[in-house]
Amino acid sequence: MQSFMKWMLETIRAEGTSFNWVEENRFEWTASTMLAVSQIVSGKTIVLVTDRKRKWFQHYISTTINQLSNDRPMVPLISLDRIYPEFDEMTSGDAMDMLTDMLDLSFDSNYFFWYVGKGSDPRSEIAKRADNSCLWLLDEEFGHAMKLRSFDPYLDIKLIQLYRLFDLSLNAVLFGEIDTDE
Repeated sequence: MQSFMKWMLETIRAEGTSFNWVEENRFEWTASTMLAVSQIVSGKTIVLVTDRKRKWFQHYISTTINQLSNDRPMVPLISLDRIYPEFDEMTSGDAMDMLTDMLDLSFDSNYFFWYVGKGSDPRSEIAKRADNSCLWLLDEEFGHAMKLRSFDPYLDIKLIQLYRLFDLSLNAVLFGEIDTDE
C-alpha cells in the first residue's frame, strides 16, 4: 500500500498536463482530500453545501457520486438545501447552532460539511465553524481549505477536475490501494 501523497502525485501526473495546476497546489489539495476521504471511509455522512453560483456543481456531485456504474459502496451524502430549505434565511449564530444541533441529533454527530463556493458567502459559515469540513473556497485562504479563484475563466473545468481526483481518491482508499493513516 502506498502513501496518499505519493499516490496523489502519480495520479495527478497520469491525468495529463491539464492537471498541472493541481500539482502546484497538491499539498493543500491532498490534505483536504485525505481528511474528507478518511471521514467517508469511517462512515460519516457528507453534508454538501455550495454557494448559489455553484448549485450546478452541487447537483453534479449529488448525481455522480453514487452512480451504479461506479461499482463501489454508496457514499452517504445529503444536500443541506434538501434537509433544511430555509438555510438562506438564517441570519444569526443561534439559528446556525440550532441547525448544527439538528444535524448532530440526526446523524449522531457522524457527519462533515463539504462546502464549495466563495469564502465570503454566508453559506460558507456553517462549514467554516467545523474543524473537520472539506472546503473548496473561492477567493479566501482558510485553514486546510483548497483555494480557488472565482475570476478564473477555467473555474468550472477545474471544479470538475478536482471532483475527478476526489472520486479517484475515494476509490483508491475504498479498494485498499492507498492508506490515509500515513
